[in-house]
Amino acid sequence: MKKLRVLIAGAGVTGEAVAFWLSRGGHDVVVAERFPELRAYGAQVDLRGQGIEAAQAMGLLDRIEERLVDEPGVAFVDRNGRRRGTIMANTSGTGRQTLTSEYEIMRGDLVQVLHEANGEGVDHRFGVGVEGFDQDEHAVTVRFSDGSAEDFDLLVGADGQGSRLRRAVVTDDHDPYRHLGIHLAYWFVPRIASDGRIRDTYLAPRGRQIMRRSHNATETQAYFVQRDSSPDFAAIHRRPVAEQQAFWAERFRDAGWQAQRFIDGMPDSPFFYSQEVVQVRLDRWSRGRVVLAGDAAHCASPYSGMGISGGLVGAYVLAGQLNRGADDLPTALANYETELRPFVDEIQGTVKPRLLNLALPTKQAGIEVLLGVAGLATALRIPELAARFAREDRGGAWRLPPRPAPVLR
Repeated sequence: MKKLRVLIAGAGVTGEAVAFWLSRGGHDVVVAERFPELRAYGAQVDLRGQGIEAAQAMGLLDRIEERLVDEPGVAFVDRNGRRRGTIMANTSGTGRQTLTSEYEIMRGDLVQVLHEANGEGVDHRFGVGVEGFDQDEHAVTVRFSDGSAEDFDLLVGADGQGSRLRRAVVTDDHDPYRHLGIHLAYWFVPRIASDGRIRDTYLAPRGRQIMRRSHNATETQAYFVQRDSSPDFAAIHRRPVAEQQAFWAERFRDAGWQAQRFIDGMPDSPFFYSQEVVQVRLDRWSRGRVVLAGDAAHCASPYSGMGISGGLVGAYVLAGQLNRGADDLPTALANYETELRPFVDEIQGTVKPRLLNLALPTKQAGIEVLLGVAGLATALRIPELAARFAREDRGGAWRLPPRPAPVLR
């Protein structure tokens, strides 16, 4: 079997996972990360369904469990902070996960686990991005931001929802994004005594939502979500952080509950992230010696609950095909798409824009209806029982293919 020299653009969850499997397949792997250091920070994420199985196949589930966030459930609160309904996590080991998973973890901790697992077997280059490339039937020549250039057998774009390398695969005017008309921002604020382990979710008129999650003894995560399809909102995510913060603060200043507390904490947060909630939908994930993985290829959006799991599963499938078919890259990359596409279609299909609109009411009357439904469902234990006796999780009946075992040393 041919030994490949592979460049992976992006040292996030998907990039580190692809590097994990390819390095164990005996290939020479380089990971180029544009940031000067490992981005071991970010919001709370989770594993579900096939994503849990992929982590288990890597032998990393125990390490992940050591760093889990203790979030036993999700509460829906009113303007006064009174809990009107609470949906607990399904910890039975059967069925499907609820609104919160039994595998909740901070993104930075998950990236750190994957990075440490790669160790010295992967050549990481921080502060170096991919500026361009040329390819032919023999190699792809990559030009880096430091002015250097190198030849590789394959270039993997694992550079996220806003992927720069995607333009190499989608060369026409096709818009890769399915716009859901929803935007979110998140940041950290100091934790206070009333911040419990259960996630609080608050709804305000005009399609607004605030979430609070506490992941350690000193920090609390604040999330602002707004349903809005205006051009102003679409443009704000490309503006300087100070302008983003001012924009979100103005939109939420009259929202009630703890909105002002979270707004006051914006300037001192170690980071602030603002984004449009989209799905990435492409007809193809590779062209020649360039292939996309994770959110760069098939972002399912946070509302699928399968963003991180989709990245781990996609890395597993891509590396499996490359480890088994390195002698014939076109066939390996075609098989990657054929094998993974049903899973991606399944997780993307769980996101229903009409249901999302119902979950973000514009009027107080609609909010009261949702709070009433949440309270009734809690009293009757409907979410708990539905999750426990479900036949499958959000990835559907699709199953992981045979493990991409090492083929080279």
